[in-house]
Amino acid sequence: MLDTLTREIRVAEALTKRDLDDLIANEIQVLRIPDFIPKETCGTISTGLKSTGYVDYRNAPQVGRIGMSYFETARDPEIVDFYFKNALANIDLLRRACSPYPCPMDTFRCLVDEIWNPGCTLQTLFGKKMFVGLSRSMKPGVPLKAHHDMFGRHAPDTPEADSLISQFGVNVYVDVPEIGGELAMWDVEISDEEFLEKRGGDYAIPLDQLGPHDYAVKPENGDLILFNARKLHAVLAGTGTDRLTISAFLGYRGAEEPLTVWS
Repeated sequence: MLDTLTREIRVAEALTKRDLDDLIANEIQVLRIPDFIPKETCGTISTGLKSTGYVDYRNAPQVGRIGMSYFETARDPEIVDFYFKNALANIDLLRRACSPYPCPMDTFRCLVDEIWNPGCTLQTLFGKKMFVGLSRSMKPGVPLKAHHDMFGRHAPDTPEADSLISQFGVNVYVDVPEIGGELAMWDVEISDEEFLEKRGGDYAIPLDQLGPHDYAVKPENGDLILFNARKLHAVLAGTGTDRLTISAFLGYRGAEEPLTVWS
């Protein structure tokens, strides 16, 4: 039976409510579920994603994406409007790219809805449905710099952000390099003000400005990984092949409240 545990990282056979409870309680920082999607389907989904085509983030060049992350809007009203106008179409775009298999983010959403009694729902903001299922492509040799994720920075003074207690990253790994591409984490939560100061004009903090990471997880094709997104984290550079993921955030607002997902 696959169920290993360290203070920070758990590897388990399947996602359970106990796992979610332990993430929420800060008992673990990272949860890895190997073979969340069958490895034999990853090649087909990878081909579909690449055929759909990746474009660079607006504010994180050299990282390609299908769909749009809300943080790219930078609270610009015109870009926010563009994000919402395309949110549901982008969900459909990901589904078509993954065909004939289900989009892994749909599978994740259904599973969490089943194991969390109040359910799991697509996040709304300003009365509109948000996009979920962002796919990212990272070229060999390109890291994703150190950052943390704070919904409140991108949607300040909104009930949706103000009510958020915990925010977790969700990654399904479709294609990962044999060497590199680890999720690296620092066992610290810094304020948003300190993060913005440290990053300066960059989208995140260059890795050479930080000390060594405290722990790292090397994913394999088909893995699902959830982690505490409010702690500093980065993706180490890979070699040989692109690193393709389908990702989201999972939001917690209390034991009696539905979980929500968005990108």
